[in-house]
Amino acid sequence: MKRCFTALLLSLLPLALAGAPGTTVETAVPLPVGSAVPAAMVRSPDGAEVDLGALVRTQPTILIFYRGGWCPYCNRHLEELQGIEADLLKLGYQIIALSPDRSEALAATTEKNHLAYRLFSDRAMHASDAWGTAFVVPDEIVTKYGKWNIDLAPLPGDDAKRWLPVPAVFVVTGGTVRFLHSDPDYKVRPAADAVLAAAQAALTLAE
Repeated sequence: MKRCFTALLLSLLPLALAGAPGTTVETAVPLPVGSAVPAAMVRSPDGAEVDLGALVRTQPTILIFYRGGWCPYCNRHLEELQGIEADLLKLGYQIIALSPDRSEALAATTEKNHLAYRLFSDRAMHASDAWGTAFVVPDEIVTKYGKWNIDLAPLPGDDAKRWLPVPAVFVVTGGTVRFLHSDPDYKVRPAADAVLAAAQAALTLAE
């Protein structure tokens, strides 16, 4: 049975170990509720290095990990979350979305989905690895995606392997993970109203 990592606020589950890529999508272990924001560097659309940990600690954040601008389910979800950005801004949140796409590909995703929030490149998968969403893509899927000219990120130390993040949404306040939704089935995403409700509830924990 597929495991669905959906952590609710005030979860009392023990903290799981994260930070190493799952050998399959089912074995990826996203950072659980209560975890501190880890250090990781990502790149902006112009290729500049950005300290993701510092950025997320500056204010309450909705942090999105998505597979790439080539993924229709990701694009649909990114656009849906754009619909609640105004409400999140009123609450003091920022939205940040990460994918393994190259920096130069981010602008196309922003334009295609009419996004006002920021996208960053996690091509080296440092953030995905640190946040526990990374997994090694099966060889047969790599071959299939290659036929579609999908540009997956190479696994360090093994150029024949590729990895991706499990799609995930983290709500972070005060430098701490307050809510998590992640599912091995990339078609399953949290509804925008559920993310907004989690963001509202998370603010009470930071008071």
